[in-house]
Amino acid sequence: MKFIGIIPARYASTRFPAKPLAILGGKPVIQRVYEQVASVLDAVYVATDDVRIQDAVLAFGGKVVMTSPDHQSGTDRCYEAYLNIDQEYDVVINIQGDEPFIQKSQIEALMSCFKGDDSTDIATLVKPFGSTNSLEELENPNSPKVVLGVNNRALYFSRSVIPYLRNIDKSNWLMSHRFFKHIGLYAYRSTVLAEITKLKQSPLELAESLEQLRWLENGYAIKVAETSIETIGIDTPHDLERAEAFLKNKN
Repeated sequence: MKFIGIIPARYASTRFPAKPLAILGGKPVIQRVYEQVASVLDAVYVATDDVRIQDAVLAFGGKVVMTSPDHQSGTDRCYEAYLNIDQEYDVVINIQGDEPFIQKSQIEALMSCFKGDDSTDIATLVKPFGSTNSLEELENPNSPKVVLGVNNRALYFSRSVIPYLRNIDKSNWLMSHRFFKHIGLYAYRSTVLAEITKLKQSPLELAESLEQLRWLENGYAIKVAETSIETIGIDTPHDLERAEAFLKNKN
């Protein structure tokens, strides 16, 4: 199978304008993301709507494709980029442009969901909540949860805690059940990507503000792989400071 990684990267951001070009450890954030995944995939492209990001990617030797500034989601930007690249791949991996510490093993875990399993339409990652997590972290609505069925198929995603443990005190929930946190990294069969970009927003998606519920409501099979790695996203300048400190400690 042939796998392509596409990294959507917008210049405009309400909380952190020019985020992809912010310097982290002497390199732009977008370069760090690109270099983390380039060795494991058949091809990697940055998909952007801004010439400043295009120039930065070309300057470090990366591949880049220009897309419309009007997309409502990274999924839509990925699909336009895939069409513009005009080469055939079996699977398209949508890589967050603000995840500079994404690991090769996470990409490999996504790829494994398709190998030998023709029923997988879409793949994503989860990280189990552990004994070091707090109830506050479990209940955080900005950290979506997932419940799984047989063969690691996603049954539902929610900002609420799922499942609800009836007759068990909340203080004991994390010790009584294995909960899963969703890691927002997606891979799609290229044929499926073409289909899901044509779907209208669904009732569950509108209720929870989670795009993946649109796919589940329309019958697509989302296979889930586990990772033990916590991603460090950069949404604000403060996050960049935290990432810089993490990088220094790591080195």
